Amino acid sequence: MKTMRYMLCLAVIALGLAGCKDDDNGGSGATMKIDKVFLENIDDDVNKDREVEFARLGQLLRLQGSGFTGLKKIYINGYETYFNNALMTDNNVWVQLNSKTPVDKADESVRNTIVLYKSDANRLVYSFTIRAAAPSITECDNTLPKAGETVTVYGANLQETTKVTLPDGTEVTSGIESDEEGKWFTFQVPASANLSVAGCLTSEGANGTAKSPEFFNDFRCYVIDFEENGKGELGSWSATYSADDLVDDPLNSGRGKVAMLVPEVKLSAGGVDAGGEALMWATAGNDNANDDWTSRMYSYIPETTPAANVGLQFDVYCPEPWDLTGQLEFSLQNNLSGKGWGSAGTKFSTQYLNTATVWVPWMNEEDGSHAAWTTGQRWVTVTIPMTKFGNYNATDAPDATFRQICEDRNAGSYRNFLMVFVNSDIEFSDAITYKSSTFNQRIYVDNIRVVSIAPQAVSDFNDEVTEE
Repeated sequence: MKTMRYMLCLAVIALGLAGCKDDDNGGSGATMKIDKVFLENIDDDVNKDREVEFARLGQLLRLQGSGFTGLKKIYINGYETYFNNALMTDNNVWVQLNSKTPVDKADESVRNTIVLYKSDANRLVYSFTIRAAAPSITECDNTLPKAGETVTVYGANLQETTKVTLPDGTEVTSGIESDEEGKWFTFQVPASANLSVAGCLTSEGANGTAKSPEFFNDFRCYVIDFEENGKGELGSWSATYSADDLVDDPLNSGRGKVAMLVPEVKLSAGGVDAGGEALMWATAGNDNANDDWTSRMYSYIPETTPAANVGLQFDVYCPEPWDLTGQLEFSLQNNLSGKGWGSAGTKFSTQYLNTATVWVPWMNEEDGSHAAWTTGQRWVTVTIPMTKFGNYNATDAPDATFRQICEDRNAGSYRNFLMVFVNSDIEFSDAITYKSSTFNQRIYVDNIRVVSIAPQAVSDFNDEVTEE
């Protein structure tokens, strides 16, 4: 349908721009010239025909110039590209950039060129920047880094990243490594960065500018950081661990006190048996200002934000490979009647406030396969979208908002946030079951927070008059 709209639109434009007959400029033997290149975007109400200095794969271009009559072939970055000569005039040619056109893998001799060919003796090479689809950042493996730590950023079309700008304006231009397929890049956080400023990471590379969600350095919507600093308060009763079970950051990275999923007192007693669970780590709950998300988080995450654009983040250090047994369950309130993969609290319900999710890093949630998981000798950030929590899943509750999440917490009888290690069996499907075994690993968690994970669009143009 969109292609038909393009063709109809171009037919009209071609009639209006023809201007002269094919023979007016000397016919097929005339020398070709490109004066300007225009982006044709019929969905842009303001700039349907915009002069541009670069274009992306999939976009439709109008080449304006002279001497095009008799044009036989067009090569873009060395790739022969179809054009409709029925819509061509001596002064205008329309060509759509094929998605198969090489960009970073194009030979240097033809990269960023448009070649118009009539014959070996009559060809035009025009320098013009060709980019892949717009780059995007979707994930970051360390969103609360310390100076000197390495951050890996994931997304698409991030080839040849040359600059990273932190939320405080600090620019990183050296030591950046990027994936040839554009799926990631890494950089090291400089000592000069002000890591108290929250916001987006901005990257610049071969395909343009990309921005991360506003989750970098963001600990404003904290749940608990396990320090005695007012940013979250531990609850304490017979079913929970207490401040006495916290330990110092084993990597001495500056993260202070951290929680062990299975504290030393339990490990020294043999660990968590198959089918068992550890005690809970819980926040103070009712009547504690830290647990009233509504009153303090809306300033940073608007209440109308879709649940899909809100995430729970935490930092984890898992020095040894973790595989085949053990799960970490989170619940936004203290109302779990059962725990573990597939339990009631993790499922949608119209009758109950189900606000739990289970994180199993060693199991692929798509096909049930498994692979040992470790962070090595570093802390990493894990992000769980709120749509992974019971009543806010995208299928059953597509209209769920952050306000609903906060109000559900406040409506619960006990609004303690819970984190608990569970060691039950996992029945992924009729064909795949993981039988639990004794668990006795040291895994550390810190800095549990709520963040915005809304994607950030970056316009290719700065005139602010595009309307789509």
